Amino acid sequence: MESIRFQRNEEAARFLASYYETPPLLFVHSYGCQQNVNDGEKIQGVLTDLGFGLASRPEDADLIVFNTCAVREHAEQRVFGNVGALKGLKEANPRLLIAVSGCMAQQKDIVEKFRQHYPFVDLVFGVNAIDTLPALLCEKLQSSKRLLCTPVERDEIVEDMPIRRNSAFRAWLPIMYGCDNFCSYCIVPYVRGRERSRKSADILREFHELVDAGYRDITLLGQNVNSYGKGLSEKIDFAQLLRMLDAVSGDYRIRFMTSHPKDATPALIDTIAGSTHISRHLHLPVQSGSNRILAEMNRHYTVEDYLALIDYAKRRIPEMTYSSDIIVGFPGETEEDFRATEELIRRVAYMQLFTFIYSKRTGTKAATMPDPTTHKEKTQRIARVLAIQEEVVARLGGAMVGKTVRALVEGAGREAGTQTARLDNHMTVDFAGNVPEGDFVNVLVTGVRGAQLLGELV
Repeated sequence: MESIRFQRNEEAARFLASYYETPPLLFVHSYGCQQNVNDGEKIQGVLTDLGFGLASRPEDADLIVFNTCAVREHAEQRVFGNVGALKGLKEANPRLLIAVSGCMAQQKDIVEKFRQHYPFVDLVFGVNAIDTLPALLCEKLQSSKRLLCTPVERDEIVEDMPIRRNSAFRAWLPIMYGCDNFCSYCIVPYVRGRERSRKSADILREFHELVDAGYRDITLLGQNVNSYGKGLSEKIDFAQLLRMLDAVSGDYRIRFMTSHPKDATPALIDTIAGSTHISRHLHLPVQSGSNRILAEMNRHYTVEDYLALIDYAKRRIPEMTYSSDIIVGFPGETEEDFRATEELIRRVAYMQLFTFIYSKRTGTKAATMPDPTTHKEKTQRIARVLAIQEEVVARLGGAMVGKTVRALVEGAGREAGTQTARLDNHMTVDFAGNVPEGDFVNVLVTGVRGAQLLGELV
């Protein structure tokens, strides 16, 4: 897989310095997954490197970028509504630039919709064009014409792109991009492209930089991290990469997402069990507890395969917690199929569930499947899942009471005078205190309220 190095556009920097009388301000809002958040941080990095400052609200900005998500229809409609709300800002300030980027901008029909119905949008560019943003911005300003780029797919990976991270202690670290799985409900392979892995040396170098800079919570990102290594000339897999990173000295925690069950292996579990820094938490999206539905989803594993790996992990790492994604109401899902999902949720006992009613995505195979289940039935099933999950979480939380745990302070708690911190197993605990964000603390768990642990500083 080819890698290219980001080159600062000096001509663009000079032009923008002469175009704006005072340093311009940038506002970026990212929707969707952590990969999108990381893309938004790169957009901030590329443009602050050119002289932009950051605005805390869109009303103060000279350039507004909505970095979009296309996974679910609701996410797209939300973006259209929020972009539409910017029309008044544009009318009040004609020099304001409005840009749309991200996964929505990788779809030709979406780009055309912005062209026809949102004339106040100045710039549209996709996920593969962030490094070209300085040139695009200059072209837009020099021509005074709208610039709506045709979506393109690129094979190369751009390294050394400037980044302006949103946190001083938590960082996202992509190890690969794209997806080859083509689950029948998912638009990601069509907007993010095929799988492309970064070279391990580039990942290790960036990882060292993060640890040296004091980052304590580092999450490795990929649409399917377990297929890391595909397409590289070096012979390396995800478990080997994890061991390489875990060997770096420092006081930090490694997380990763997302794992696809078909590629998750006992070797991955063994690596976590033998590690020093890897979180004892596994996000392993199962989507459904029905083998028939899993086949229709094109997931390439069975419930038995999934549970075999979970059971192995529970034996090797008893303290491990689990989270998952569940799609309710996939086309053709019967009551029997859904009951199988309920049974699986009880069997695994997830610490956290991300539940979704199936969302039709035009261009995917599932969009053409008959879907006779009513929306009312689907919402009732979601409610049943949540009821089961509440019981499971209460039981898991109760088992933590009386334990002293090490946790990373993340910010303010739910009540005045409290803070919240995240455990190694991904649970969170609220406690009374005034500890700097990004510090590790020891907390005695004294109680539980819903999904939230309560504790006292030790």
